[in-house]
Amino acid sequence: MEGDVDKKEATATVRDFDPISGSIPATKVEISVSCRNLLDRDTFSKSDPLVVLYTQGVECKQWREFGRTEVIDNTLNPDFVRKYILDYFFEEKQNLRFDVYDIDSKSPELGKHDFLGQVYCTLGEIVGSPASRLEKPLGGIPGKKCGTIVLSVEELSNCRDCATMQFGANKLDKKDFFGKSDPFMVFYRSNEDGTFTICHKSEVVKSTLNPVWQPFSIPVRALCNGDYDRSIKVEIYDWDRDGSHDFIGEFTTCYNQLCRGQCVFEVVNAKKKLKKKRYINSGTVSLLSFNVESDHTFLDYIKGGTQIHFTVAIDFTASNGNPSQSTSLHYMNPYQMNAYAMALKAVGEIIQDYDSDKMFPALGFGAKLPPDGRVSHEFPLNGNVDNPYCNGMEGILDAYHQSLKTVQLYGPTNFAPVVNHVARYAAAVNDGSQYFVLLIITDGVISDMAQTKEAIVNAAKLPMSIIIVGVGQAEFDAMVELDGDDVRISSRGKLAERDIVQFVPFRDYMDRTGNHVLSMARLAKDVLAEIPDQFISYMKSKGIKPNPPPPPYLYEDQSQTNPV
Repeated sequence: MEGDVDKKEATATVRDFDPISGSIPATKVEISVSCRNLLDRDTFSKSDPLVVLYTQGVECKQWREFGRTEVIDNTLNPDFVRKYILDYFFEEKQNLRFDVYDIDSKSPELGKHDFLGQVYCTLGEIVGSPASRLEKPLGGIPGKKCGTIVLSVEELSNCRDCATMQFGANKLDKKDFFGKSDPFMVFYRSNEDGTFTICHKSEVVKSTLNPVWQPFSIPVRALCNGDYDRSIKVEIYDWDRDGSHDFIGEFTTCYNQLCRGQCVFEVVNAKKKLKKKRYINSGTVSLLSFNVESDHTFLDYIKGGTQIHFTVAIDFTASNGNPSQSTSLHYMNPYQMNAYAMALKAVGEIIQDYDSDKMFPALGFGAKLPPDGRVSHEFPLNGNVDNPYCNGMEGILDAYHQSLKTVQLYGPTNFAPVVNHVARYAAAVNDGSQYFVLLIITDGVISDMAQTKEAIVNAAKLPMSIIIVGVGQAEFDAMVELDGDDVRISSRGKLAERDIVQFVPFRDYMDRTGNHVLSMARLAKDVLAEIPDQFISYMKSKGIKPNPPPPPYLYEDQSQTNPV
């Protein structure tokens, strides 16, 4: 069969490609920097400032220089033109440090210049600030007011473009002895090193040499990584049931060419061309339609003011073991956080950047409460039924530690009450201004599976997501079922509208070397990675568009408005 040899190289990638897991480059953001009222280090003129950005790796806490702005002469209120472009990950804590210097000579060594102050923050902190604009006082020089730094984040526009296109083909080579070909297309974006990465595979159109494929949509960054002249290779195959698809031919194009609209490409099989002198092509492919829309992204909603509310629910059932004994999952070791505290801190420290008041409801379930010993499945950790809010992560940890001293661990393990508790709040807000994330930390086997499934199916219509972290050594089969990654969860014959549950067992993240910082970073990365997509799927399903960001507050450069 013709093409048998030349298609073999690509078969593995074609067959194994899963469009859902095909890796797309991260969202890229641009940080703009301004400073106000900087220290004046120069005797006869004003300072000549420059800002240096340092980033920190997850595995090693060493600060690495990322880049420098330009130097602006003779001002204490600079607005720097040069931007920093970084990859943004919602699910990671991306620590940043900005150092400001007064540049006195041409030397690149920072030690030879005057230090004007520094500031520490996370990328999430800037993104989560009103209009994604963070203003912070500069520090680092004892006893001196160093002025302020203003950091603002913009998502790079080509990250959000989504292209929709449709192709048809004409007179493709016939590859099957009995009948016509069953053609499909495979798209690859080229990498800087000359290799290709698969980024889309069409459906198969059966028994035709003149197929018209369905229109498909793809993020522009997945197609060309934002480089509009980068090669896009398209291969055409004849589908075979056994997976040994026959190569028909290929063509190359680029995003800029596709943008121009309808065009015709010759499909060429290079090996066939070498063998046959009279070979012209193996058919043609026509671009039937092409249009680009700007998809609303997670950052658009955050910048437009959407708040993410974080609620935590902690398992106080007796299976955790007596908190006063070191074998207990709730044991309070003075030298080390237990698994509950670690999971809470790992997830909470990232989500808190997206909640302006940093006040979080914290609940417990499965305990007997004082004074009468009644069992509760949604009690406030701080003991205040009317106001279960705790101030920041420290407030939640304090309330958790206090409640361990006052309640009696009991049972059973019921999730539905805490899911319904958060769902009541989420049901009251359907305008896209708020989104709710419930973190449930549990040691085990769920007792109210049917009720929990029903609660999750109802919650899937609401602006909320649920993260479940399993601690301890129990079997967590039921949790995997709630996760719904393989089979969408249902209750009484009703399927959940969206997949809103993410489950992970904490034991999978324990670093063998005892590096808890690394364990917590890995845990947070996995449990939070799905939140932006779940968030977008809710907003799209309800047709909610992001609010425009509030207008930036314009500073007046005092040095210019008050001439001496």
